[in-house]
Amino acid sequence: MIRKIIRIDEKKCDGCGLCAEACHEGAIDIVDGKARLARESFCDGLGDCLPNCPSGAITFEEREAPEYDEDAVRRAKEQKGVAENNAIKKSACPGSSLLRITNGENAAPASTANPVSRLAQWPCQIKLVPTQAPFFDGAKLLIAADCTAFAFAGMHEGFMKGKVTVIGCPKLDAVDYSEKLTAIIRDNAIKSVTIVRMDVPCCGGLQRAAENALKNSGKFIPWQVATITRDGTILE
Repeated sequence: MIRKIIRIDEKKCDGCGLCAEACHEGAIDIVDGKARLARESFCDGLGDCLPNCPSGAITFEEREAPEYDEDAVRRAKEQKGVAENNAIKKSACPGSSLLRITNGENAAPASTANPVSRLAQWPCQIKLVPTQAPFFDGAKLLIAADCTAFAFAGMHEGFMKGKVTVIGCPKLDAVDYSEKLTAIIRDNAIKSVTIVRMDVPCCGGLQRAAENALKNSGKFIPWQVATITRDGTILE
């Protein structure tokens, strides 16, 4: 059938992965560093991926393509959810057991010579942390791109101190964190949310996921975004 479907210009594509992340149907994959429409029958032609492309590589076209298969999309989402849950279960080992860390709370003020870890809990990866845990109760939540702690020298004192920290990379994890972050914010007494990201396009996925989670939680919680540059400064 002739219908509207997306077209990806691989010459313009920089492989940031934002389109694949924005495509709720899972039609797009990143292959050899380029975005590809891997499953034409999964593309609904609505173009959620279009505004997320920073390089202008995605457009619409009318051409012969398989009909949009809503049932196949639903099944694929269900299978993906099962696979993610199984991966979390398989990773259940002593190293991923819940742990509340209090040494950072009680430690003396840090100095350059004697830095102090301000990590308040374990695990901290978004993919591994549960949606409900005692350390979330009454917490100030920090949602951080994992590169930020390496780029910004003052991460512990400037952002992590006094907060529960969860980290992730939407490009490497290749998942949409929105649903999990929504559950964390909705099902716990979160006091505030701080989002810390890098100044690179793929980090936009983390910010969008957090903003969607705040909106979908149905709660009105104070929140802010800080952007770290690759040379280790905070964008004003």
